[in-house]
Amino acid sequence: MERVRLRFARGVVVEFVDRELGIKRVEEWAARGTRFVQLVYGPEGCGKTAWLKQSAVLLRSWGYDVIYVNPLQRDYVAYIDLKEAVRRLAEAAAERSGVAEVKLADLAIQLAKYALKRRRKRIAVLADDVFKAIGLSNAAGYVMWMLSIIEYPPGDYESVVAVVATNEGISRRELGKHRWADLRIMWNMPREGFKQLYELLPGEEPPFEEAWRLTGGNPSVLAKLYEEDWDVSKVVEEVVVKGDFNFLQTWRSWLEEAVEDPDILWREDAPRELVERLIEWNFIVFNLPKREPWLWVDAPPPESDGEIGVGRHVAWQTPLHREAVRRAIDVV
Repeated sequence: MERVRLRFARGVVVEFVDRELGIKRVEEWAARGTRFVQLVYGPEGCGKTAWLKQSAVLLRSWGYDVIYVNPLQRDYVAYIDLKEAVRRLAEAAAERSGVAEVKLADLAIQLAKYALKRRRKRIAVLADDVFKAIGLSNAAGYVMWMLSIIEYPPGDYESVVAVVATNEGISRRELGKHRWADLRIMWNMPREGFKQLYELLPGEEPPFEEAWRLTGGNPSVLAKLYEEDWDVSKVVEEVVVKGDFNFLQTWRSWLEEAVEDPDILWREDAPRELVERLIEWNFIVFNLPKREPWLWVDAPPPESDGEIGVGRHVAWQTPLHREAVRRAIDVV
């Protein structure tokens, strides 16, 4: 399989590694198409973008015309031999900020329908982190619109693959109410796959076990630590400022327990306001599915792993998020 090359960190480009089960999932979709939109959510920085870009290459090898967009990055990939489609994507990406993002999000669906009108038989549309571009209030409508490619196509087709990737947070809860999408979760990289990525980094690094304890397999956190010369305190402080911890005194006892065992937040008497804030800030993933492989895009996390902050029902997005809360508690 051709592997895409990805900018991983400042001055570091790597080949896509691991995600074997995630790639097999895409092969399953390629073989039969997707009946509903596949909504893939997971921790921020867990590798959804890299997986989608590799998926685009894989789907192309299966004979699909592929449109991938990442509106926030003004990024797109067009494996399609329709010059009009490529031109419109390029023009949209060059628009001014605030316009380009929405145009790219819309074009992913518009051009998929255009391709069907032009009698393309296999279409894949991959939308990466679009809800931040169009607003959460428009998320359900966007997914319904994408579903219309499958249910009300403008032309006959053999197979359509439709995927939307989003970060954990309230988007999952809002879209989970409807039948328009199958929810699938992607977790941080498993230990062995993460080790492959870690070994690609140039220069001096801390021992792998230390990197694993700090990141929990999250590629984005690994990249950030690498760029900051492994200054853990600096990276943790950058996480701290993402949340408003003025309420710490109110929920201090709950947080002190949660940093040791996140499943404490699953209890019926756990304060909903605290849980909602931690979800909104992308500090925790709440209501983890069973570890049945069909519910996950790639390898699920263990049932419980205190070392990296994973519980049966609740998990810290990364160990650094847990550490940020712990340090914030200590200074209050």
